[in-house]
Amino acid sequence: MRIIADFHLHSKFSRATSRDMVIDNIAKWATWKGINLIGTADFTHPLWFSEIKNQLNDLGNGLFSAKNFPKIKFILTTEISCIYSEGGQVRKVHNVIFAPSLEAVEKINRKLSVIGNLYSDGRPILGLSSYDLTKIILEVDKNCLIIPAHAWTPWFSIFGSKSGFNSIEECFRDLSKEIFAVETGLSSDPEMNWRLSKLDPIALISCSDAHSPANLGREATVFEFKDNNYGYQNIIDALKFKKNNFPNLKDNPLKYTIEFFPEEGKYHFDGHRLCNATCLNPTETKKYQGICPVCKKPLTVGVMNRVEELADRPEGYHPSGFPGSKHLVPLQEIIAESFGVQKNSVRVQEEYQKMVYLFNSEFNILLDEPIENIAKNHSAKIAEGISFMREGKVKKIPGYDGVYGIVKVFDAKERQKNEPKQKTLF
Repeated sequence: MRIIADFHLHSKFSRATSRDMVIDNIAKWATWKGINLIGTADFTHPLWFSEIKNQLNDLGNGLFSAKNFPKIKFILTTEISCIYSEGGQVRKVHNVIFAPSLEAVEKINRKLSVIGNLYSDGRPILGLSSYDLTKIILEVDKNCLIIPAHAWTPWFSIFGSKSGFNSIEECFRDLSKEIFAVETGLSSDPEMNWRLSKLDPIALISCSDAHSPANLGREATVFEFKDNNYGYQNIIDALKFKKNNFPNLKDNPLKYTIEFFPEEGKYHFDGHRLCNATCLNPTETKKYQGICPVCKKPLTVGVMNRVEELADRPEGYHPSGFPGSKHLVPLQEIIAESFGVQKNSVRVQEEYQKMVYLFNSEFNILLDEPIENIAKNHSAKIAEGISFMREGKVKKIPGYDGVYGIVKVFDAKERQKNEPKQKTLF
């Protein structure tokens, strides 16, 4: 049975997050998206943890279900921001924590509340090293899991150019043996991470890091289990499988990840967004010696450059048997582009609902539904866009320095050529 999971997201109690990020909305959008398993997010926040306990049913296997959406399963997760000094440098690393029970979360929260204010943000900032955080979490319950979040983001990640490390071992020291997975983030994909041989035994997962319901599942991780009777331990074992069985990866339950085209991530290339939208690839950054050609200050070095710096393999290297990825464009973006309107428009939202109702879920539409069925039963134009996406025939403008990139399945001329003529008043 295919299980599509999104472990990393945020509740309404996190900064810059929609007030719509509540249990029922998360479960409702997970249903529309086709997500089977989703993180609770933010379990360290006392008010949100109270909502988790009141609004979810404990299934007795480390997973939970929403009372109004019983088919959607939840797993206890949170993100913690560790900001600390180490090795003569300020480090800023975000980590995602998995917990097996409400009791484990209560113990974690009691210990962390002594270190920082858990009410301040759904993603609390703690003056605690990633090493010390891992030690605390595993002392509470050895079945917890710690995963470095969006591993390549410049400002807040294990490999980030601004405040990160050069290896898992450098960050987690002797506890690096307890790190079984990393989250690739929106600006990188497994193919980029394969270039680092040190990551070979590490599972590569993808998650949405959603701050609003519509962004759930924009990236996700896909497992294959025998049936629907899986629990927390099955998920943890699946995430540990690669390291525990490396290099024999036969029967790995983690099958692939669902990805942005990494160029769409907002830190893929280098640049300065305030300096005439300066965007540079790694070769150009090297030419300018890391200095912005406009303001003469250091550039924000993005993910592609950082991968190039740490890689010990050439671009395009494909290890045998490694779980790969499927690059998708969110359905609302394809609809919006086919209509030539903004994705938040009423027209797009109405069309999205029609398609989800007709074809069961967004992931079914993007991954599985035959193109001819979509064209015959709904829209030939949207079907064409989905076909282009599946074939990777997209136009990509890389993101940089906090600016999202742009991925187009049609360009303006193509859309005008295929659209029917509109009647006008004059």
